[in-house]
Amino acid sequence: MSIARAVAAVSRLSPKSSALLICDMQEKFRNHICYFPEIVEVQSRLFEVAKILNVKVIATEQSTKALGHAVSELGLDRSNVPIIEKTKFSMCVKPLEEQLGPEIKSIILCGIEAHACVFQTAFDFLAKGLAVHVVADATSSRGMPDRMYAFKQMEKAGAIMTTSECVILGLIGDADHPKFGEIKKFVLTTAPDSGLLTGAEPPSNSSSSSSSDTSPSSSANTAAVS
Repeated sequence: MSIARAVAAVSRLSPKSSALLICDMQEKFRNHICYFPEIVEVQSRLFEVAKILNVKVIATEQSTKALGHAVSELGLDRSNVPIIEKTKFSMCVKPLEEQLGPEIKSIILCGIEAHACVFQTAFDFLAKGLAVHVVADATSSRGMPDRMYAFKQMEKAGAIMTTSECVILGLIGDADHPKFGEIKKFVLTTAPDSGLLTGAEPPSNSSSSSSSDTSPSSSANTAAVS
């Protein structure tokens, strides 16, 4: 088998060998992340598909005393998703690795911030030999330059930059799949725009406006160590 064919075989998504990792989608970030509502909506679509296909889902929260818990609209706690608290920026911590198990060969990665925790998570799992699929329309940062350049760096490092619809179709694989009827609604409705084509911050982005919330200092994740 050629190297290209071997890489393609490893990278192809399968429900049994893939895990959806949702990084640090915490309440404190709500008013400071570019396209936060859209990112949450896309993650919710991925999460629903993962439940239908029995894809393993694991989430993390960064220093909850400073940054709070995962946003309620994702419903992670109501679905008994393992939520692992961490202080390390990367999600690649022992409790999470133990949850993954040896059968997982591909990581479907989304969350915040693209240039911090998601970035370091991607590099760590690539170093361990796993295929990493970064879902661009489900991943963001406080600033669009940080977000877009993080995507470029992760792709250069070997991550597969993808979209939520591409992931969903990759997991289902065939229109004859017995669960296709339940899943097709998630692809018939286009995912919301999260600024990927323009690279522009949303006009109402509250990271550039005043807010009653305290902005996470310097970086969304740097605040957690203060």
